[in-house]
Amino acid sequence: MLEPLRQGLPPIDPSAVAGSASCTLPARYEAVGGARKFTRTTLTSWDLGDRFDDVALVVSELVTNALRHALPADAPRERHDCAVRLHLMRWTSRLVCAVRDPSEESPVAGEAPDSAESGRGLFLVESFSDGWGWYPSPVPAGDTPPEGGLGKVVWALFRLPDHTAAERPVPADAYADHA
Repeated sequence: MLEPLRQGLPPIDPSAVAGSASCTLPARYEAVGGARKFTRTTLTSWDLGDRFDDVALVVSELVTNALRHALPADAPRERHDCAVRLHLMRWTSRLVCAVRDPSEESPVAGEAPDSAESGRGLFLVESFSDGWGWYPSPVPAGDTPPEGGLGKVVWALFRLPDHTAAERPVPADAYADHA
């Protein structure tokens, strides 16, 4: 699941993950508030509470997009209670939030008129994170792909101050979108 996040980034040892947490979100818009609460609890336990505002805004947008665009509009929402998952992963120098949903369609940043009340979600994700992208969901080892497709994972990356190593310059293209 993490391989696309390594493209263009300094290598990391997969065993160096300092923390990982995930939750299943019900297919209801009220789940966005639950995702923010889960994010606050997780970041606080990782001593990253000071990053909550930016990360929660991005999590809210990613979860809202998954609920709005990825779940079939013609099916009852209750039937898709386990269709969206939020993952938070932390390393020494980065934090990744990722939302898995059942749609295989790529997320598209839209052009919203100034008077529109929606349509700026991916612009906000891009503005508040250090990079974002998406990739098709992998099939877990030993499983067969589900009939409706695998879905996708949309992720956002946040750089964290690295207190264990001297500051190193990051190449300008290190966080380019590799979707």
